[in-house]
Amino acid sequence: MAKTVTDDNAGLDQFESRGRKIFLVWLPLACFIFVLLFPFYWMAITAVKPNSQLTDYQNHSPFWVVGPTLQHIKYLLFETSYPGWLWNTLIVAVASTFLSLFASVFAAYAIERLRFRGARITGLLIFLAYLVPPSILFIPLSVIVFQMGIFDSKLALILTYPTFLIPFCTWLLMGYFRSIPYELEESALVDGATRWQILTKIVLPLAVPGLISAGIFAFTLSWNEFIYALTFISSSENKTIPVGVLTELVRGDVYEWGALMSGALLGSLPVVILYSFFVDYYVSSMTGAVKE
Repeated sequence: MAKTVTDDNAGLDQFESRGRKIFLVWLPLACFIFVLLFPFYWMAITAVKPNSQLTDYQNHSPFWVVGPTLQHIKYLLFETSYPGWLWNTLIVAVASTFLSLFASVFAAYAIERLRFRGARITGLLIFLAYLVPPSILFIPLSVIVFQMGIFDSKLALILTYPTFLIPFCTWLLMGYFRSIPYELEESALVDGATRWQILTKIVLPLAVPGLISAGIFAFTLSWNEFIYALTFISSSENKTIPVGVLTELVRGDVYEWGALMSGALLGSLPVVILYSFFVDYYVSSMTGAVKE
């Protein structure tokens, strides 16, 4: 009889545990996935909806499409400057990411490994520089851009984006460099290695996940940046995707919703693909940086 009661209690505990797991884990996870993926779903169905269905909610469901069309995507790719905007965005994002990583590696290594006086304060100040809003920085930066004669060029964006990319990338790499055992460098110094050899042959190979994580972060911010691109670029052929889609596909109070959603969807695909390839490195690096 006691065994039966015990079995019943175990069964009830299992039922309560399963219900609690559904309520505390699966239900919030389902809500999170819905909130995360619904914008992409909305962009996708709007991109292939005929114009007659975009605003006619009495005869057509806003959450589904009947008779999808590729007319909006065709218009975007062949009747606008979208391919040029895509190329400009790629050049700016790649160049800005490279410059930011190049500077951040030296800054993070110097702060974490050379152990000079005031290193911690310097690292904190670098991170605090990331917290300065771009809406404040673009005013003095615009003066510098005009004085250098690079206004309305991709170079203006390539040189200004690192102002907000380098601080965070430096902080991220500082955390990852801190997780690498210092004894490896001491052994290399005893064997006669220089600081440059230690950085290039020991630290950087071990910090590949951190470099990938910082690169993804810098590339994503550069790809989606809006304020600087809107301020420093005026000609249509030099615009990036965020600015070009907004300024060229919105004419007064006329919104070309099909082309807008097509541009937003196609513009988000490179970042999604990048994350899908390097998500493991990104998670491992963020974990290593935060736990330190």
